[in-house]
Amino acid sequence: MKTGIHPDYNVGTVKCACGNTFQVRTTVGDIEIDICSNCHPFFTGKQKLVDTAGRVEKFRRKYGQQAPAAQE
Repeated sequence: MKTGIHPDYNVGTVKCACGNTFQVRTTVGDIEIDICSNCHPFFTGKQKLVDTAGRVEKFRRKYGQQAPAAQE
């Protein structure tokens, strides 16, 4: 490899919105994320709705309380 052209590869801290933190090797430094493996539904088996700007509530108000169509 050529010298002087590669970025520094140092230890950085990843901080999740759930409060989990862990160390990784990175070229960017510290990273803040919304979902990690400790709170992601795929890894935990629990459904968690991540609401951004009230989109989930808006959807539920619009479509949530409708009666199911009658089947004939």
